[in-house]
Amino acid sequence: MNTAEQASAGEQANAGEQASAGEQASAGEPASAGARANKNVERGRATRAHVIEVATRLFAEQGYDGTSIEAVQAAAGVSRGSLYHHFPGKEALFWAVLEEVGARIAQQGEEVAREAPDPVATLRAGALAWIRQAGDPVVRQIMLIDAPAVLGWQRWRELDEEGPLGVIRDCLRYAAETGRIEHRHVNTFAHIVLAAANEVAMMIARADDPAAAVTAGESAFAEFLDRLLGKAPEIG
Repeated sequence: MNTAEQASAGEQANAGEQASAGEQASAGEPASAGARANKNVERGRATRAHVIEVATRLFAEQGYDGTSIEAVQAAAGVSRGSLYHHFPGKEALFWAVLEEVGARIAQQGEEVAREAPDPVATLRAGALAWIRQAGDPVVRQIMLIDAPAVLGWQRWRELDEEGPLGVIRDCLRYAAETGRIEHRHVNTFAHIVLAAANEVAMMIARADDPAAAVTAGESAFAEFLDRLLGKAPEIG
């Protein structure tokens, strides 16, 4: 190979290396941008979860009226812009907190009802679990005291109708199919059971001694269900 050929070969090699490097850089840029985007999303989710956690504690301790959005911002250690990016106002933040508390209540209800042998036992276990949870300071303040006032009674009732009312109705349909109640009473009884459970929970939330109120409320509601659906089978 002569000098000219060597030069030409060198130029081609350099050109190839540059092209290869450019292709690698070009291919790497989208991946890098995607990784940055994913990190930003994760960071945003973590910030939102942290703010909700802090707000839950403050709302539970001080109530909705006693908690300002600025107090949440300071306690969470986030910027005003970051807070308002996730929550446009205090009511939106409270709604997010309420959803988290509601999800926790639902999960606990599902856990206690998991071993229930039939839908009637599921209804019994879930309703009594809800009454016990009414003694939890977080549930008491956020779900039972503040939520009806912040959302309005109508919206608060709609949440029940969208969730637990349907479950209660399904359980009572089974009770009707097994001869424990009449079919024509299923829908009315479902509203009665829901209203009774919520009223007991409200009684607990406003009691001077919530622990004693939980004990009394759980006992009374268990007897109410016994009278409506028959006694629960003895365990052991």
